[in-house]
Amino acid sequence: MPSPQIDPKNLPDVAPHNHGRTPAAWVTNGLIVLGSLIAAIGFMIPQFALVWVGAGVIVVALAVGATMRALGYGQPLK
Repeated sequence: MPSPQIDPKNLPDVAPHNHGRTPAAWVTNGLIVLGSLIAAIGFMIPQFALVWVGAGVIVVALAVGATMRALGYGQPLK
C-alpha cells in the first residue's frame, strides 16, 4: 500500500521545544503536589478540614497556572 503524499504547505506549525518546562508548569505542578500532600495528611490523621484545605490549594494551583500562562509564562498556544 503506498503512503499518501503530504504537501509541505499543508503541514501544521512546529510545536515549541520546551516540553512543558515553563515557569507556569512548574508552579502549577508544585502547588498541586503540595495540595495533595496536605489532603493526604488530613486523611491519615482524620482531620477532614485539612482535606478540604488541600483541595482548595489544588483549585488555587489551577487558577495560578492559568493566570501565569495568560501572562506569558507558559507554553504558547500557537
